[in-house]
Amino acid sequence: MDSLNRQSVEEFRKADKFPVIAVFENVRSAYNVGSLFRTADAFKIQSVFLTGYTAQPPHKEIKKTALGAEDSVNWMHFNNAEEAILFLRNEGYRIYAAEQTTDSISLETFDVTNEKVAVIFGNEVSGVEQSTIMLCDGSIEIPQFGTKHSLNIASAAAVVLWELIRSHIVKK
Repeated sequence: MDSLNRQSVEEFRKADKFPVIAVFENVRSAYNVGSLFRTADAFKIQSVFLTGYTAQPPHKEIKKTALGAEDSVNWMHFNNAEEAILFLRNEGYRIYAAEQTTDSISLETFDVTNEKVAVIFGNEVSGVEQSTIMLCDGSIEIPQFGTKHSLNIASAAAVVLWELIRSHIVKK
């Protein structure tokens, strides 16, 4: 760990984070949740919010894919996305759904460099609930060029979160 210049879990938990929160709404697969925790750790985001019936640590399948990141990443659970959104608004976050909508912003043009931002990722089958989208400041989508029009939620979260973190790094 020393040669890789990695922080201990305690050092990581105390370290400054990027002002980004990932919200999972009613995600069925605990493996996807574990993957989100690893991504959150890798990109040093502020926190992970789990809503609805999304699995929470401690959980065997989360542990398997998170590889300990469920211990280093701050996380909270809310009964539903609306509760999480109210909390985020009170904390000064702009909130976006990662969803294809008629008004969604393409990820490569999305710029929130100087803002605290939360992104909501929805259920693997049905996506972000329409009632949740209506509470958001907007929607962002990942440009896609193949025959499929969606990515696995863990993959989508990794792409979106990297792009947000990259914009913070580039503009420093």
